Amino acid sequence: MSHPSKTLDIVALGEAMVEFNQTPGPGANEAPMYLQGFGGDTSNAAIAAARAGARVAYLSRLGTDRWGERLMDLWQRENVDTHTVLRDAQAPTGLYFVSHDAQGHHFSYARAGSAASRMQVQDLAHWQDAIASSQWLHLSGISLAISASACDTAFAAMAHARQSGTRVALDSNLRLSLWPLARAQACIRHAVSCCDVFLPSLEDMTALTGLRQAQDIIAWSHAQGAAQVVLKLGAEGAIASDGSTQRTVPGHTVQAIDATGAGDCFAGNLLARLSAGDSLWDATAYANAAASLSVQGYGAVTPLPRQEAVLSFLNQGASA
Repeated sequence: MSHPSKTLDIVALGEAMVEFNQTPGPGANEAPMYLQGFGGDTSNAAIAAARAGARVAYLSRLGTDRWGERLMDLWQRENVDTHTVLRDAQAPTGLYFVSHDAQGHHFSYARAGSAASRMQVQDLAHWQDAIASSQWLHLSGISLAISASACDTAFAAMAHARQSGTRVALDSNLRLSLWPLARAQACIRHAVSCCDVFLPSLEDMTALTGLRQAQDIIAWSHAQGAAQVVLKLGAEGAIASDGSTQRTVPGHTVQAIDATGAGDCFAGNLLARLSAGDSLWDATAYANAAASLSVQGYGAVTPLPRQEAVLSFLNQGASA
């Protein structure tokens, strides 16, 4: 259902970065090649949502460097509103590198002291109108983890969303390289209590709570205060719960090349469909299909599918 006073569907808060993703080199003994792209979980989700047809804005800080310019250009190309992006001449835009081996994909970050990590609660003055005019505010565990001031800013943004009738979505995205487990546990637990939809992954929640069973994780999430929970199970699909009903959406069999950003793709597409009025169940099925398409190319952004590709994929599955 759309709200007449809500001129945006989704505002996402967090850190966008420049990505260098390893691709197969010309020979086994030669230096690996890196494809320059873009990443940052909530930025990926914002672009995924925009490609799904949603009206989206991004809340962050960027450096005044060349990489910051490239990110601004990217969002403008992708129809993500950049009026809420602040520029910081004192700090760089963050970078990260992705390498691949038989164990999966691995991340190395150059983000310490980045512009986004210098977010302050005072920045909310620039963002409160956008938050109030959006159906959803989307954040992640990384939005909270990049610095103490970013964490405070995220909590202030959630509180403002709640006061403004804007729903809050939270992706667990646990990165223990960014903060100690005890702090992650306390902050994410509090964030879950402030959100309307929680999007945890099995792996994150086992690390965070020690729970291993899907049902236990869903019960824990509702107990913290999340009204709706969509537990991401990777290739196995997802389980959606509204506290009284649960539905499992099975995974799709695809040739996965690179899972970077698949969970962000899921989040962005889920919120786009919820904004359009879909039920939790239909939105989860759509997001699951979109994520299955996104793992079939390299990088976090380039493989994010557009609406027509997702609908075609779902129609093929329905007729298979």
